[in-house]
Amino acid sequence: MPRVTPVPTVRRVLGGGPFAEIGEPSVAVADDRSGLVAVGGDVGSMQWSGNGTAYNGWSGHRIGVYEPDGLRCRHLLRSRKPVRSLAFHPVLPLLAVGTGSYDGGYCFEGELLLVHLDTGEVVSALQHEREVLDVAWLGWTELRMVLAPPDDWVDPGAREQGHTAVVSRADWGAVGAGGVRAEEVDVPVAPYAWPDRAPRARRLLAELAGAVGLDRSVRRRVWAVEGLADGRVLAALDGVLAEAWLPSGQRQWAVEDEEGGRQLVPATDGASVWTNAERRGRRTRTGWEKSAPRVARIALDTGRVLETVSAGEYALLVAGGGRRLVLRPVEDSRKADRRLLLFELDGTTAEGPEVRGFDLFNHPFPMRRSSRPYVLVGTDPEWAHRGLWVAAVGPDGTLRPLFPHSWVPQEHSFGGPAVEIGESLVYAGSVYHPQGHGGSYVVRRSLDGEVLWEHRAGHPATALDSDGEAVYMTDNSGALTALDAATGAVLWQTALTVGGVPTCALSLAVAPQGRLLVGTVDGRVLEYGT
Repeated sequence: MPRVTPVPTVRRVLGGGPFAEIGEPSVAVADDRSGLVAVGGDVGSMQWSGNGTAYNGWSGHRIGVYEPDGLRCRHLLRSRKPVRSLAFHPVLPLLAVGTGSYDGGYCFEGELLLVHLDTGEVVSALQHEREVLDVAWLGWTELRMVLAPPDDWVDPGAREQGHTAVVSRADWGAVGAGGVRAEEVDVPVAPYAWPDRAPRARRLLAELAGAVGLDRSVRRRVWAVEGLADGRVLAALDGVLAEAWLPSGQRQWAVEDEEGGRQLVPATDGASVWTNAERRGRRTRTGWEKSAPRVARIALDTGRVLETVSAGEYALLVAGGGRRLVLRPVEDSRKADRRLLLFELDGTTAEGPEVRGFDLFNHPFPMRRSSRPYVLVGTDPEWAHRGLWVAAVGPDGTLRPLFPHSWVPQEHSFGGPAVEIGESLVYAGSVYHPQGHGGSYVVRRSLDGEVLWEHRAGHPATALDSDGEAVYMTDNSGALTALDAATGAVLWQTALTVGGVPTCALSLAVAPQGRLLVGTVDGRVLEYGT
């Protein structure tokens, strides 16, 4: 039988604030009758240029319903599509939500959601998907909707038009899934100015927070978290290259950045930390522009940037055995694809072995507590994501293949987070399936490839760490799971929550004091203890 261990609880929350759960707001409305506030927002994607292994099945779009007393979150709901409009019913405890977006091809897809405010139940009311740009109650029985045109293939001017339909029901609280038929919204198209409700939403939330003596600021996606021996906590997140929190819960310092840090790797001097910033192109009036990349070493005591390394448009930090490496993309003059080169940080810029054909779904292999640097490399000369092997980087810079990433013949697995325990590796991955997601797992393997145990999971892992006795895993469903390091048996599993409201983790670390630190998609750091 697996050993019995207590489930930890949240002891401290760093970086919280009013409306933290919904991320960047897109629309917000207040109901004069009930005093409730509804907010649509986005906590962001689980993907950056160097890692997208936990992206499958994820949506960062949120609908939050808040009470007037202290702005407590009553309901937090996920939406498959961005939230475009909100409207409280004049009598019923019901919220109409219009969602949708362009699919990247030619369709505008979305839903009309009816949220029952007493229970949190959600009904998708349209018979067929359509982007719903606007919702408004005209009385107890009538709901006016503005729907985007179905596509911009037949209608090139779709982004400047809308279909305004009025649908009547004697009791909107009784409407079930698909209860609004397609013919009821089949109305002529007319010119319509697609609104941007985000500026007004930001102002409203700031006013509401100020009215109860709080400051409103948006924090999103804690990509990395680390605990220091002196009790401080480091984090890298959107808009912040790195920040440090004191044991008192006060933020000691922060290094701001236009996009923010993605990884944290302690430097070999013990007094600084390496971090990397993403740099994506931005559309301007004159075309696409991109800021200079940033890989920086930051002093732990003051937050001063000690040095900056140029490493291409993005860089992956790889550490192990006292070595600090960077995987950076460079152009291959002979082929259209890219390759990655390893080069050293901490005093030398000598380039290591060439690692070809990186992509953010197959190759990421962030290893914690590693005795040497590890990478995933492909063995197919034409398709670098095929035939993935786990490889170690030797002291002389050579790659030493250890074993195939997938232990099932003819099966392809995507990469994921990992941790080294003794003479073995524990890593997460997801199985590729041509018809869709083929399942996720955590496996422990010896360095000769023997499978010591495997744990099949329902959702891709976002982070892994271990204290030697347990393996801790977070996934994109919002679960935190502890596995017995010796057997892989589930010791416990809990849903990540703050004040009873669900959240989801992007990063975690076992701190030197035994605390479990969790970085969330909504910009908070949770400290767990028993």
